[in-house]
Amino acid sequence: MLKINKIISCSVIDYAAEELKKYLRMMMPECGDVEIRLDAEAKDGFRLGLMGDLGLDLSDVENAELDDVIYIETDTRGGTIAGSNPRSVLIAVYEYLRQNGCEWLLPGVDGEYIPLKEISPVSYRHKPKMRYRGNCIEGATSQEVLLGFIELMPKLGLNSFMIQFRNPIEFFNRHYKHIRNEEERPSEEITKDMSIQWTRMLECEMDKRGIMLHSCGHGWNNDPFGIDSSLGWRHVDDSLIPDEYRDCIAMVNGKRTFFRSPPNTQFCMSSPRARGLFVNYVADYVASHGNTSHLHIWLADDRNNHCECDECVKRTPSDWYVILLNELDAELTRRDLDMHIVFIVYIDTTWAPLTEKIVNQDRFTLMIAPIYRDYDVSLGEPDPTLKKVPYVRNKTPLIKSLQEFMLYFDDWRKMWQGDSFAFEYHFWKHHQFDLSGLQMAARLHQDARDYLSRGVNGIMQCGSQRGFTPNGFAFYTHARSLYDVSLSLEEITEKYYGIAYGEDWRLFYNGLKRLSDAVPYEYMCLDKALSRPYAYKKPSMTAAIESLRHITKDIRELIRSHYNSEYRVRTVLVRLLEYYLEYVDLLSVALAHKSVGDDGAARAAYEDIRLMLGRYEGYYEKYDDHLQKTGFIRQIVETHSPKEINNSQGD
Repeated sequence: MLKINKIISCSVIDYAAEELKKYLRMMMPECGDVEIRLDAEAKDGFRLGLMGDLGLDLSDVENAELDDVIYIETDTRGGTIAGSNPRSVLIAVYEYLRQNGCEWLLPGVDGEYIPLKEISPVSYRHKPKMRYRGNCIEGATSQEVLLGFIELMPKLGLNSFMIQFRNPIEFFNRHYKHIRNEEERPSEEITKDMSIQWTRMLECEMDKRGIMLHSCGHGWNNDPFGIDSSLGWRHVDDSLIPDEYRDCIAMVNGKRTFFRSPPNTQFCMSSPRARGLFVNYVADYVASHGNTSHLHIWLADDRNNHCECDECVKRTPSDWYVILLNELDAELTRRDLDMHIVFIVYIDTTWAPLTEKIVNQDRFTLMIAPIYRDYDVSLGEPDPTLKKVPYVRNKTPLIKSLQEFMLYFDDWRKMWQGDSFAFEYHFWKHHQFDLSGLQMAARLHQDARDYLSRGVNGIMQCGSQRGFTPNGFAFYTHARSLYDVSLSLEEITEKYYGIAYGEDWRLFYNGLKRLSDAVPYEYMCLDKALSRPYAYKKPSMTAAIESLRHITKDIRELIRSHYNSEYRVRTVLVRLLEYYLEYVDLLSVALAHKSVGDDGAARAAYEDIRLMLGRYEGYYEKYDDHLQKTGFIRQIVETHSPKEINNSQGD
């Protein structure tokens, strides 16, 4: 009988022991029971614990709470599985199982690949170079989806999750209202109380796994001034601004009113009263939310919305932002609160402060958020020909080059010597532009390496927790590239596809590659198309678009011969692909109409897509974000084409 000896007991290591037991028994169903016990002096069986308690080398650890070191030294009867912190012990358990052939390709039990085999010896030590490896709630989501996603994270080596706003009801209601799928699923309204209860449940599930909780970000520009941030990004009546706080709202174009929506509305940062309300509100939150690992303090969303009053214009938004952060640090210090704060380099604060500097840099982490970057290119080597433009209040350009964005980040680093990571958007919508998932996977793999080379030691994805079509390869690549940047894209590809589709995996890979070769990301990319309204009118693309249906026909032949498998995960992935190919067929009709400028026919084709996705939503909602996908297609069909087609325009 195998034994698992916990050197110490805490909730995460207790859970790690239970997970090890479960998967050992699944791999070896006739091995008998696996005993778990607490024994600090154990010499036999598996020993699970902290590396420090086991006398193992931690000389490369700068911060034991943040740095994950994985240590495994085992034989066929047990051995040591350890980590630099409790979370690392859990990740080490999954890595031990991975070294023994297990893998997790999708969320939930249907995404597991657990071979039947005897355990093999493992000798392994690894410290991820990317300290921050995580995701942030976004898109439309259900509680079940989030619970499955959080369960998946440490299995792939991820260690952080962010819940935006004090109450993330916005993201729940996007799903439960079943917007654009009312024919199939009746709308349901999630209450604020239910949403906050679910949030606490998510926090407990993260805590059980040692996942670092990043909190809030959005909403601080609303809640301290009596405006409910849970209203989300919808237009609301100006009367919701309390009279007693109207002077705290940013003045834009001579008015202190909402800028589109509450989360898009800045506050008057030059006002000592407004900053005081802000700082005290945040400090009160910190005092009662000690389970948060990193509290994000962001300004309002959107751009060109900063206060234009006589005092605010005397400093840049970044200078006022740093003043605010220093005042927050002083108040937290006064209250003896040690919460770690994340501040954001985003849109207007892309431009570094001119006069101010963060005083207590140990409390803070800098997060860059290049939301408008192009996703058809990676960072690459520095380009000496690029030039910065000076900041002009409320006239900020869109910085679409990641190379250019990094020039402004370099200015921040003249005053900032602390930690940094990137807040990225590959799964916000951009993965939808890639018909195969292969192009986005390559971008994610390269971005991890490029960011690390420029001193950015982590990525948090602001994107859907359902980015798993046509399969989970892009997300898997994101996670494994952050966990181990030395892994080649070829290694990651062979591991994922080999397990997902078996010995014929290259046939599936090549079939999907044909899709994106025919209609590449560069044509599909919605951001560029919206800035060039006639971009989809391109008759030279029509034949390639129509060829998609020939490619999907070939892949369906492959599916027929692999429709059922001895491994559930392969059956699920093949049927998920079958659903996806039906979507691609209908999408090709809409794109073909757009390519010749027939907007009306494209809009009719969109309705066919919407209804088809709606019929299947209940089956595939763990893997695909219906609202996100239909929104992406709707924007394509609603970009305008010229009324008359000629040979030169749009081609």
